Amino acid sequence: MLAGAAPADWLIPDWPAPAGVRAVFTSRQGGVSAAPYDSLNLGDHVGDAPQQVAANRALLQRVTGRAVFLKQVHGCDVLALAAASPDGLQADACVTTQRQLACTIMVADCLPVLLSSEDGSVVAAAHAGWRGLAGGGAAQNGILEAVLGRFRALAPKERAPDAIKTIAWLGPCIGPSAFEVGADVKAAFTAVQPEAARLFTDLGAGQYLANLPALARLRLRALGITQIYGNDGSAPWCTVSNPSRFFSHRRDAGVSGNGFGTTGRMAACIWRE
Repeated sequence: MLAGAAPADWLIPDWPAPAGVRAVFTSRQGGVSAAPYDSLNLGDHVGDAPQQVAANRALLQRVTGRAVFLKQVHGCDVLALAAASPDGLQADACVTTQRQLACTIMVADCLPVLLSSEDGSVVAAAHAGWRGLAGGGAAQNGILEAVLGRFRALAPKERAPDAIKTIAWLGPCIGPSAFEVGADVKAAFTAVQPEAARLFTDLGAGQYLANLPALARLRLRALGITQIYGNDGSAPWCTVSNPSRFFSHRRDAGVSGNGFGTTGRMAACIWRE
């Protein structure tokens, strides 16, 4: 069971997590923020009233225990969480062996990736936007490569690092019918994995629709992770297409007219009880 009762609209991952490992993905429902952050905005950097963000985060803490919030910058830095780790440290992924400490990633279109070792001794969360996922066109420089390296380093020392069995869960993100990108994005992925080309639909004029969850699955499999659950690219997982349930930076940019997506942030959390 979760530490506290989660709102009915939150997602509880359907995956074979080991005993003692818990995870959750928040929706936009169940909080106190006013529009356009209505109602469970967890981001303290998007213009919402600080006291409302604090109240929303307190709700999350009641469900997860202590959730540690990062300063995410679409990079590939990974933070190993300790009991004294404060909020606001700059990283786009976190990993821990500590109990009652929730690895937490905020999203509003980017892909959250949760990881657990099969024995439940290590958990991690990664913020996989296209930049972090592609890794600058270098095979070992992406966010998934970085977090898996730290993940395996924290595993019990008596086990060979390459033998650590890992399961992954992909949360909601911008879907393949909504994620329009340029040729530079396609090139960043195909430079590492030429087979990624099949995950881009050509719209003409150098524009493509990209399948972000499928790109993540392709990269995870290349890293030896075959147990991958969650987001399969279908419509219910798309943040853009489900406005009553999910915040979306890209969708709400058009509403605000400022190009920055005045909207809230959701969270994906994983922790050891």
